[in-house]
Amino acid sequence: MTIAETLPAAGHAASTSVPILDVLTERWSPRSFEPDSEIAETTLTAALEAARWSPSAGNTQPWKFIVARRGTATFDLITANLMGFNQAWTPNASVLIVAIAEVIDEDGKPRRWAHYDLGQAMAHLSVQAHADGLHVHQMGGIEVEGLRKTFGLDERWDPVTVTALGTVAPADQLPDEAARAREVAPRTRKALTDIVAIND
Repeated sequence: MTIAETLPAAGHAASTSVPILDVLTERWSPRSFEPDSEIAETTLTAALEAARWSPSAGNTQPWKFIVARRGTATFDLITANLMGFNQAWTPNASVLIVAIAEVIDEDGKPRRWAHYDLGQAMAHLSVQAHADGLHVHQMGGIEVEGLRKTFGLDERWDPVTVTALGTVAPADQLPDEAARAREVAPRTRKALTDIVAIND
């Protein structure tokens, strides 16, 4: 099954000014996941390996992941530290991942690039997961201090996002009409001219 065949509705393919990789064109972030779908261990490991081999300043790799499958106590602890509507739809995801940046090194020096490197790692994870037929939804709406306390993270470690992985489900499985409408809406982005400051 191709990535395009897993889309529940038309309108999710990106409209680009020039062709880009299919996996990037077809990537999108659903909230409706199949509640009985399981991710094979090799597929999950491949996504994490993609993150492990992402670019890193000075090869410092300033990141850590907490990975939890649906049905485990850790999964429930992560869900309890999500904000608002994120708690309503995430229980159907197959896996939740807390992405954590190492913002201070072992010698107490700040790592200014830690969030950037973590973002690259999560981007690689996302692309690999989509290439393997999964869907990924990354969330900034998290209880940072709650996650710190729950998982015993000291000041060196900054929880940045929680990511849901799973198999996309029809939009009508979402709990309210507004969420269902948002799920099937076409994807939009700013124009290149709005985000490129200088292009000499």
